[in-house]
Order: sequence, then structure tokens, then C-alpha cells
Amino acid sequence: MNPNVLRRFITYLIVATFATGLVWVVILHYQSQQPGDFEVKQGSQRLDDELYDEALAHFDKALDEMPNHRGALMGRALVFIERKQYELAVAELTHLIGHLEQSLEADDRTGWAALAAAYANRGIVHDREGRHEAALADYVQALKVDEGAVEGPGWINKLLYGTPNPSTIRDRARYIHEQLKLPEEQRVLRVPQLDELERAYKPR
Repeated sequence: MNPNVLRRFITYLIVATFATGLVWVVILHYQSQQPGDFEVKQGSQRLDDELYDEALAHFDKALDEMPNHRGALMGRALVFIERKQYELAVAELTHLIGHLEQSLEADDRTGWAALAAAYANRGIVHDREGRHEAALADYVQALKVDEGAVEGPGWINKLLYGTPNPSTIRDRARYIHEQLKLPEEQRVLRVPQLDELERAYKPR
């Protein structure tokens, strides 16, 4: 066989194999997406940009496509937290917690991380509202469910928000526990300047 023809054939074969593999990657990516996933991603981007109305609209659309979509429920709760609509945030997180506890499979690692984040975020809301016993209970439960999911922000968040050593859920739970053992008049449970720096959790 002509070496040039053979070389061309092998080149075409490699290109065809690569193209076929790329097509399958794309197909599998879209097959793995559930209804509502695209809207949740759009909503999460709007949330990061502090476009809360737009974020909420995307999360609502995701819930229209898939009722009880865990990402959409978490997204709505995060919008409410950012807006300081704490009663709505607690209601949304309580619904999400109940749904996940009833539906999670043992091997659903993403789902367990979402459950831990939901408990942590509800604890943060209770904490900000002065319900410290309830906050402590939720922090402890978050750590029991999946400590790794709520261990604190990654290095990118530390860089962006200028908090190289932020308080973790475990740190805050330990602090509240110690303060609640003190006589009420000696407790220091609120430091507004620091409390405002506490960021809500997205499951990773």
C-alpha cells in the first residue's frame, strides 16, 4: 500500500475516533442533566451577581420543570437569606430538609451534601435571628450528615471575600455551646460586624 495513502487513512481514523468520542461526551452530558438543571445553573450565576429577582425567576422555572428540585429549593433559600427574608428562608430550608430526608438514597453523595448545607444554612438564619439553641442543633446536625460539605469556603472564596481563616460551622457550634453554658448575663452570642461575614453554604 502507498505509504501516503496509509498515513492519510490513519489520520482520518484518528480524527474520526476523536470526533465520535467528543459526540458521545456531549450526548452523555446532556443525558445526565435532569429537568430544571439548566435553570438552576442560570439562577446560581444570577445569585452570584446579586441579581436576586432574576435568580428567583430561574429557580422558580426549574421548580416548574421538576417539583422539589433540590438545587432550585436551595437557590430560593439563598436568595431569601441574601435579602434578609429570614422567615421565607427558614420555610424553604425546612421544606428542602424534609424532602431530602424522605427521598435520599444511601449512595447519593451530592444529596447528602445538599442536606448538610440546608441544615447549616438554616442554622445560620437561626443564629442571625438570635435563636441560638436552634442554630446549635442545626449546626450539629449538618456536621453529622456531611462534615466535609460544610467545612468552610474553598480558597477561591477566601481570596474573593478577604477572609483567609473564616469561622467554620464546627467553630461556631463549639462557640455557641460554650457560651450557652455561661450565665445568661455573661454570654456574648452576637457580634454583628463578624456575624455579617458568615456566608451561606452551597453544596459542593
